[in-house]
Amino acid sequence: MEKTNPIEEARRYVTNAEKVIQKANFDPMVKLYSDSKYVKMARDTLWKGCLIALDAILNIRKGKGRPSIKKYMEAAGKRDRKLLAAIVSGYDIMHLTMGYDGTKNKKVCDIGFENANAIIDRCAVLYNGLQCA
Repeated sequence: MEKTNPIEEARRYVTNAEKVIQKANFDPMVKLYSDSKYVKMARDTLWKGCLIALDAILNIRKGKGRPSIKKYMEAAGKRDRKLLAAIVSGYDIMHLTMGYDGTKNKKVCDIGFENANAIIDRCAVLYNGLQCA
């Protein structure tokens, strides 16, 4: 069985999230999605894609339990400041605003997608550096 490239897998999650958010029924008059359920589902998919990419380069899934966002931030801060900045911004938008708050604002959701791509793109650079080493 061939091992899947985690960066490609993370990008696949973003593509799936794009399909999910389309089900939220965007209303161009008010520039809002009508159903926060699909916003939250898209957020879940986006964040999972980010975690796949982060796990590929940070190696923090050792020991018992799942790692906290704090562990991801600490590991990213030691590894790459640009990645840390992307995680902080992405966590605020995707996890908190899109997830917990369930915002229906399209601009905020678009920023969530941009943040996810920024995290994955930065992980791709670092992952490719690992593969070359």
